[in-house]
Amino acid sequence: MATVSPSLNYTLRLPRDPRSPGVGRATLRAVLGAHDLTQHIPLAELMATELLTNAHQHTRHEYAMRVVGVGGRLRVAVWDRDWRVPAGFKRDVPAAADAECGRGLQLVRACAEDLGVSVMRDLGVSQGGKLLWVDCGAVE
Repeated sequence: MATVSPSLNYTLRLPRDPRSPGVGRATLRAVLGAHDLTQHIPLAELMATELLTNAHQHTRHEYAMRVVGVGGRLRVAVWDRDWRVPAGFKRDVPAAADAECGRGLQLVRACAEDLGVSVMRDLGVSQGGKLLWVDCGAVE
């Protein structure tokens, strides 16, 4: 009997609510567990936490998390409506020792296998904004 393995491609839209990053992390754990990718949970959850918290803190609108397999890699991405890319995501900019923010994106840069950003300034098909993504390991 043939079985069909569902692709790894999930998107979760989140309201701007202080509980949303936690909902995103719980969803990520459930998705990776359902796909027998539990070995990726610690790193993917750390990456998602930083990206979701960044979106929550720097936008007044909803945001979304996407978990997808791309080219044999596990990718976690977060979209929000603000098209401005955080300086720490664009380049390795060290946070000041007494800075209250900016360290999380340094952690993302240090731990991610790869990362990138897509800026959507035109409102045509999309709602604009940006998509920050990180690759967290190989998937089969």
